[in-house]
Amino acid sequence: HQNLIKVLDSAKKREDIKQRYNAKLKLKNRQRADMISAIAHEFRNPIASIMGYSQTLEEDKEIPQALQEKFLGKIYNNGINIEALLSRLVLWNKFESGEATLHPSNFDLYALVNEVKTALEERYQNRVIVLEGSTYMVDADRTLLEIVLKNLMENALKYSKDEILVKIDAGNVSVIDKGTGISSSDISKVTKKFYRSGTHSWDNSMGLGLSIVKRILALHGTELEIESEEEQGSTFSFHI
Repeated sequence: HQNLIKVLDSAKKREDIKQRYNAKLKLKNRQRADMISAIAHEFRNPIASIMGYSQTLEEDKEIPQALQEKFLGKIYNNGINIEALLSRLVLWNKFESGEATLHPSNFDLYALVNEVKTALEERYQNRVIVLEGSTYMVDADRTLLEIVLKNLMENALKYSKDEILVKIDAGNVSVIDKGTGISSSDISKVTKKFYRSGTHSWDNSMGLGLSIVKRILALHGTELEIESEEEQGSTFSFHI
Protein backbone atom coordinates (compact mmCIF):
# COMPACT_ATOMS: atom_id res chain seq x y z
CA HIS A 1 0.00 0.00 0.00
CA GLN A 2 2.81 2.41 0.92
CA ASN A 3 4.69 1.58 -2.28
CA LEU A 4 1.53 2.22 -4.31
CA ILE A 5 1.09 5.63 -2.62
CA LYS A 6 4.72 6.53 -3.46
CA VAL A 7 4.20 5.54 -7.10
CA LEU A 8 1.00 7.60 -7.31
CA ASP A 9 2.66 10.61 -5.64
CA SER A 10 5.59 10.38 -8.07
CA ALA A 11 3.21 10.17 -11.04
CA LYS A 12 1.27 13.18 -9.76
CA LYS A 13 4.46 15.23 -9.38
CA ARG A 14 5.53 14.33 -12.93
CA GLU A 15 2.09 15.34 -14.22
CA ASP A 16 2.27 18.65 -12.33
CA ILE A 17 5.72 19.36 -13.82
CA LYS A 18 4.41 18.46 -17.28
CA GLN A 19 1.44 20.82 -16.90
CA ARG A 20 3.66 23.68 -15.72
CA TYR A 21 6.02 23.08 -18.64
CA ASN A 22 3.10 23.04 -21.12
CA ALA A 23 1.75 26.28 -19.61
CA LYS A 24 5.15 27.96 -20.00
CA LEU A 25 5.41 26.66 -23.56
CA LYS A 26 1.98 28.06 -24.44
CA LEU A 27 2.94 31.42 -22.90
CA LYS A 28 6.19 31.52 -24.91
CA ASN A 29 4.31 30.69 -28.11
CA ARG A 30 1.78 33.42 -27.36
CA GLN A 31 4.57 35.94 -26.71
CA ARG A 32 6.31 34.90 -29.93
CA ALA A 33 3.07 35.40 -31.87
CA ASP A 34 2.57 38.81 -30.20
CA MET A 35 6.11 39.80 -31.13
CA ILE A 36 5.70 38.77 -34.78
CA SER A 37 2.41 40.68 -34.93
CA ALA A 38 4.00 43.77 -33.34
CA ILE A 39 6.97 43.65 -35.72
CA ALA A 40 4.72 43.28 -38.76
CA HIS A 41 2.54 46.19 -37.63
CA GLU A 42 5.44 48.50 -36.88
CA PHE A 43 7.40 47.77 -40.06
CA ARG A 44 4.42 47.95 -42.41
CA ASN A 45 4.07 51.76 -42.45
CA PRO A 46 7.71 52.74 -43.18
CA ILE A 47 8.06 49.98 -45.78
CA ALA A 48 4.83 51.02 -47.50
CA SER A 49 6.01 54.64 -47.47
CA ILE A 50 9.40 53.73 -49.00
CA MET A 51 7.69 51.67 -51.71
CA GLY A 52 5.17 54.41 -52.47
CA TYR A 53 7.70 57.23 -52.83
CA SER A 54 10.10 55.01 -54.80
CA GLN A 55 7.36 53.95 -57.21
CA THR A 56 6.32 57.55 -57.78
CA LEU A 57 9.91 58.59 -58.52
CA GLU A 58 10.34 55.65 -60.89
CA GLU A 59 7.10 56.16 -62.81
CA ASP A 60 7.02 59.96 -63.07
CA LYS A 61 10.19 61.31 -64.66
CA GLU A 62 8.83 64.86 -64.77
CA ILE A 63 8.67 65.42 -61.01
CA PRO A 64 10.23 68.79 -60.07
CA GLN A 65 13.66 68.65 -58.48
CA ALA A 66 12.44 70.08 -55.17
CA LEU A 67 9.72 67.41 -54.92
CA GLN A 68 12.20 64.66 -55.82
CA GLU A 69 14.46 65.79 -52.97
CA LYS A 70 11.50 65.82 -50.60
CA PHE A 71 10.53 62.27 -51.59
CA LEU A 72 14.13 61.06 -51.21
CA GLY A 73 14.22 62.64 -47.76
CA LYS A 74 11.06 60.73 -46.82
CA ILE A 75 12.61 57.48 -48.05
CA TYR A 76 15.79 58.15 -46.05
CA ASN A 77 13.87 58.98 -42.85
CA ASN A 78 11.79 55.83 -43.12
CA GLY A 79 14.99 53.84 -43.58
CA ILE A 80 16.28 55.35 -40.33
CA ASN A 81 13.03 54.36 -38.63
CA ILE A 82 13.44 50.74 -39.74
CA GLU A 83 17.06 50.70 -38.55
CA ALA A 84 15.97 52.07 -35.14
CA LEU A 85 13.28 49.39 -34.86
CA LEU A 86 15.81 46.65 -35.62
CA SER A 87 18.24 48.05 -33.04
CA ARG A 88 15.46 48.08 -30.46
CA LEU A 89 14.63 44.44 -31.16
CA VAL A 90 18.29 43.41 -30.88
CA LEU A 91 18.63 45.24 -27.57
CA TRP A 92 15.45 43.68 -26.19
CA ASN A 93 16.67 40.22 -27.20
CA LYS A 94 19.82 40.84 -25.14
CA PHE A 95 17.70 41.72 -22.11
CA GLU A 96 15.52 38.64 -22.59
CA SER A 97 18.52 36.31 -22.88
CA GLY A 98 20.34 37.93 -19.95
CA GLU A 99 23.24 39.08 -22.14
CA ALA A 100 22.82 42.80 -21.42
CA THR A 101 25.55 44.06 -19.09
CA LEU A 102 26.60 47.48 -17.86
CA HIS A 103 29.76 49.20 -19.10
CA PRO A 104 29.97 52.13 -16.68
CA SER A 105 32.07 55.23 -17.16
CA ASN A 106 32.21 58.68 -15.60
CA PHE A 107 30.55 61.37 -17.72
CA ASP A 108 28.51 64.57 -17.59
CA LEU A 109 24.80 63.72 -17.70
CA TYR A 110 23.90 67.30 -18.66
CA ALA A 111 26.19 67.11 -21.71
CA LEU A 112 24.62 63.80 -22.76
CA VAL A 113 21.09 65.23 -22.50
CA ASN A 114 22.21 68.21 -24.57
CA GLU A 115 23.59 65.88 -27.28
CA VAL A 116 20.29 63.99 -27.47
CA LYS A 117 18.41 67.30 -27.50
CA THR A 118 20.44 68.57 -30.47
CA ALA A 119 19.96 65.34 -32.44
CA LEU A 120 16.19 65.31 -31.86
CA GLU A 121 15.78 68.99 -32.75
CA GLU A 122 17.47 68.28 -36.09
CA ARG A 123 14.97 65.49 -36.72
CA TYR A 124 11.89 67.25 -35.31
CA GLN A 125 12.35 70.65 -36.88
CA ASN A 126 10.22 73.53 -35.58
CA ARG A 127 9.98 71.76 -32.21
CA VAL A 128 11.57 73.18 -29.09
CA ILE A 129 13.26 71.24 -26.28
CA VAL A 130 14.06 73.34 -23.21
CA LEU A 131 16.90 72.02 -21.04
CA GLU A 132 17.26 73.14 -17.43
CA GLY A 133 20.12 72.13 -15.17
CA SER A 134 23.90 72.15 -14.98
CA THR A 135 26.87 69.82 -15.09
CA TYR A 136 26.20 66.60 -13.18
CA MET A 137 28.80 63.82 -13.23
CA VAL A 138 27.58 60.22 -13.00
CA ASP A 139 29.05 56.72 -13.11
CA ALA A 140 26.76 54.82 -15.48
CA ASP A 141 26.54 53.14 -18.87
CA ARG A 142 26.55 56.11 -21.23
CA THR A 143 25.22 54.20 -24.25
CA LEU A 144 22.27 52.72 -22.36
CA LEU A 145 21.38 56.02 -20.68
CA GLU A 146 21.40 57.68 -24.09
CA ILE A 147 18.77 55.14 -25.18
CA VAL A 148 16.69 55.98 -22.09
CA LEU A 149 16.86 59.72 -22.73
CA LYS A 150 16.14 59.41 -26.44
CA ASN A 151 13.09 57.20 -25.80
CA LEU A 152 11.62 59.52 -23.17
CA MET A 153 12.29 62.75 -25.09
CA GLU A 154 11.09 61.36 -28.43
CA ASN A 155 7.87 60.10 -26.84
CA ALA A 156 7.29 63.59 -25.44
CA LEU A 157 7.79 65.09 -28.90
CA LYS A 158 5.47 62.56 -30.53
CA TYR A 159 2.57 63.01 -28.15
CA SER A 160 2.63 66.77 -27.67
CA LYS A 161 2.70 69.85 -29.88
CA ASP A 162 4.16 72.40 -27.48
CA GLU A 163 7.73 72.62 -26.29
CA ILE A 164 8.97 69.92 -23.94
CA LEU A 165 11.06 70.47 -20.84
CA VAL A 166 13.96 68.35 -19.62
CA LYS A 167 15.15 69.09 -16.08
CA ILE A 168 18.26 67.82 -14.30
CA ASP A 169 18.22 68.54 -10.57
CA ALA A 170 20.61 66.77 -8.19
CA GLY A 171 20.42 63.52 -10.12
CA ASN A 172 16.70 63.70 -10.80
CA VAL A 173 15.97 63.70 -14.52
CA SER A 174 12.46 64.71 -15.65
CA VAL A 175 10.99 64.88 -19.14
CA ILE A 176 7.84 66.99 -19.10
CA ASP A 177 5.32 67.55 -21.87
CA LYS A 178 1.87 69.10 -22.24
CA GLY A 179 0.56 66.49 -24.62
CA THR A 180 -2.26 63.97 -24.80
CA GLY A 181 -1.36 62.35 -21.51
CA ILE A 182 -2.02 58.78 -20.42
CA SER A 183 -5.14 57.53 -18.68
CA SER A 184 -4.80 56.33 -15.08
CA SER A 185 -5.71 52.80 -16.19
CA ASP A 186 -2.84 52.78 -18.72
CA ILE A 187 -0.03 54.25 -16.58
CA SER A 188 0.77 50.95 -14.86
CA LYS A 189 0.74 49.09 -18.19
CA VAL A 190 2.74 51.27 -20.62
CA THR A 191 6.10 49.85 -19.52
CA LYS A 192 5.02 46.28 -20.30
CA LYS A 193 6.40 44.78 -23.49
CA PHE A 194 4.04 44.65 -26.46
CA TYR A 195 1.45 46.77 -24.61
CA ARG A 196 -0.55 49.11 -26.81
CA SER A 197 -3.08 51.60 -25.55
CA GLY A 198 -6.19 52.02 -27.64
CA THR A 199 -6.40 55.73 -26.80
CA HIS A 200 -4.58 58.55 -28.57
CA SER A 201 -2.66 56.03 -30.70
CA TRP A 202 -0.31 55.69 -27.71
CA ASP A 203 1.47 52.73 -29.26
CA ASN A 204 4.86 52.90 -27.48
CA SER A 205 6.77 51.76 -30.58
CA MET A 206 6.08 48.00 -30.61
CA GLY A 207 5.45 48.23 -26.89
CA LEU A 208 9.19 47.89 -26.34
CA GLY A 209 10.37 51.49 -25.89
CA LEU A 210 9.35 52.10 -22.30
CA SER A 211 9.87 48.43 -21.43
CA ILE A 212 13.51 48.78 -22.49
CA VAL A 213 13.77 52.04 -20.52
CA LYS A 214 12.48 50.24 -17.42
CA ARG A 215 15.00 47.39 -17.82
CA ILE A 216 17.94 49.76 -18.38
CA LEU A 217 17.07 51.82 -15.29
CA ALA A 218 16.70 48.62 -13.25
CA LEU A 219 20.25 47.65 -14.24
CA HIS A 220 21.31 51.03 -12.79
CA GLY A 221 19.43 50.39 -9.55
CA THR A 222 16.68 52.92 -10.21
CA GLU A 223 13.20 53.02 -11.74
CA LEU A 224 10.98 55.02 -14.04
CA GLU A 225 8.27 57.15 -12.44
CA ILE A 226 5.28 58.35 -14.47
CA GLU A 227 2.84 61.12 -13.64
CA SER A 228 0.20 61.89 -16.23
CA GLU A 229 -3.24 63.34 -16.77
CA GLU A 230 -5.23 63.02 -19.99
CA GLU A 231 -5.14 66.15 -22.15
CA GLN A 232 -2.81 67.80 -19.61
CA GLY A 233 0.50 66.11 -20.25
CA SER A 234 2.98 63.71 -18.70
CA THR A 235 6.15 63.68 -16.62
CA PHE A 236 8.59 60.79 -16.95
CA SER A 237 11.39 60.87 -14.40
CA PHE A 238 14.14 58.83 -12.76
CA HIS A 239 16.99 59.34 -10.32
CA ILE A 240 20.59 58.43 -11.13
